Amino acid sequence: MRMPRGLLKPGSSAPVQTLDPLIGPPVAVLGPDPARLVHLQFRRFAGCPVCHLHLRSVVRRYEEIAAAGVREVVVFHSPPEELRPHLDGLPFPVVADPDKLLYTAFGVESTPRALLAPRAWGPMVRAVLVGTWGLLRGREKPPVLRPRGGRFGLPADFLIGSDGRIVAAKYGEHVDDQWSVDQLLALAAAASHTPAPAPATPAG
Repeated sequence: MRMPRGLLKPGSSAPVQTLDPLIGPPVAVLGPDPARLVHLQFRRFAGCPVCHLHLRSVVRRYEEIAAAGVREVVVFHSPPEELRPHLDGLPFPVVADPDKLLYTAFGVESTPRALLAPRAWGPMVRAVLVGTWGLLRGREKPPVLRPRGGRFGLPADFLIGSDGRIVAAKYGEHVDDQWSVDQLLALAAAASHTPAPAPATPAG
């Protein structure tokens, strides 16, 4: 795993070649299918209300995302034992990264502004209300009181091409600052219409 020099940008090489989810086989970042993209989401801790509210929107449109040639992979900075109870209903691979090795490799940070930014307050209130209703109905599991990695993590999104290069990247500025499904699909469509670079012509 390579460490980045600053934030990753379109054209940067992804610092990993495979991802190891809790359930299922490893996910190859490099692949033979030029039309395939990997959407790598960095979320926060298991049971994070804002994270799970966002993931519901992804689950609702999962077939549409898959039809666009995008494979979802989601990373949490929680250990497996804390993350497993929250996997029900998630149709995509989920990676546990309690030591934040992937977060470091991709330049994903933690900061108090994740929760203190005024733009995050409305989504947090809504997510807590929805999560509380889910708990009361037995459809949600509560997070642990002291999640490993803390509560100040920022989200991030990366769209990675089959050649292992970053197609698009977003580093969130607060807890609810990530790509919507519509934005993801637009980026995937743009990537599919971007011509591949021509092979280098041998000198002479």
